[in-house]
Amino acid sequence: MLFSFIYLSHKRVKNPRLNSPFPYSNKENSNLSVMALLPSRGVVISVPVLVLSVAAATIFLFFLLSSLSFSPPPCTCPIPASSSSIGSSGADNNNVRFGDRISASAEDIEWVKSQIEANGLHMQQNVLRKGINPRTRQQQLQDLLQFKGISHYEGEEANNHTALPCPGELLVEEHHSNYGEPWAGGRDVFEFLADSAHLTPNSKVLEIGCGTLVVGLHFIRYLNPDRFHCLERDELSLMAALRYELPSQGLLYKRPLIVKGEDMNFSKLGDGAMYSLIYASAVFLHMPDKLVWIGLEKLVSRLKPLEGRIFVSHNMKFCSRLGGEECTKRLNHLGLEYLRKHTHDSLLFNHYEIWFEFRRFKA
Repeated sequence: MLFSFIYLSHKRVKNPRLNSPFPYSNKENSNLSVMALLPSRGVVISVPVLVLSVAAATIFLFFLLSSLSFSPPPCTCPIPASSSSIGSSGADNNNVRFGDRISASAEDIEWVKSQIEANGLHMQQNVLRKGINPRTRQQQLQDLLQFKGISHYEGEEANNHTALPCPGELLVEEHHSNYGEPWAGGRDVFEFLADSAHLTPNSKVLEIGCGTLVVGLHFIRYLNPDRFHCLERDELSLMAALRYELPSQGLLYKRPLIVKGEDMNFSKLGDGAMYSLIYASAVFLHMPDKLVWIGLEKLVSRLKPLEGRIFVSHNMKFCSRLGGEECTKRLNHLGLEYLRKHTHDSLLFNHYEIWFEFRRFKA
């Protein structure tokens, strides 16, 4: 608490003018503050000083009491909700795990369009230009075989510095042209199936005929280790998957179970695995109807009841050729139920795929 005191005298003041420390004239005194006398000690306090002292004391007391009694109000900040179907959200806006998102949003599409427009970009012919020497895959393979690259080891050292030597045909990605459509279509299939089946990273997925992992790579990247299984019969496709795609994409640590198998033989996948999603992309088209039904009978027991899904692409002639009633009867006998037909559009090129969805309705 602050007080301003002006000490004049220990004696009683007889002549305020003579004893005043401010011997001004009457006119000047009229402009000064009125003085208050404390006769017991001879102390004089000006009214403005007294008012300011009281005000200062009041403010000091107010802040003292406020600091002692203050408690922070309850937090009304929104708590980020964790995703129930696809991954989990981050703790705040600066740490949102956008990698858990599957499909591109409308905002994502508008963003990339704005980036192209802002940079004034237009598609150009891929011709020889400074620093860029376009080569076809065949030319690139020939360069690789003939020149072995820009820098390489010779003689006995040639094979001592590559942990996993890969055939040139795989390095130039010839297998990316094996499917009659752009490699980017694999991402479209993954997004559709993962969203439709409401997958999480801990879901278990089985692909029948995963080939060179055109679709499987995206599942392997999204799922936790050991959660993606695949049955494939083509040896070159399996070589491309294991010797090039997984290593080059940094996905070896995900340990997918990829096995070579014939005629819908799932014994190598082990017992007890229950899948949230089983899918076959353009596979049943190339199989006899009888073999498809044998495969479905084996798969039903591996599909989670009710929540698990089987998706078959392009058509379901293995069923429709039996006729509507017979088809439904055969499915019900297996414990399967046909749900609906889907049409899914590609993100990057003029293409759509048709998918047929089934579920297991009883244990």
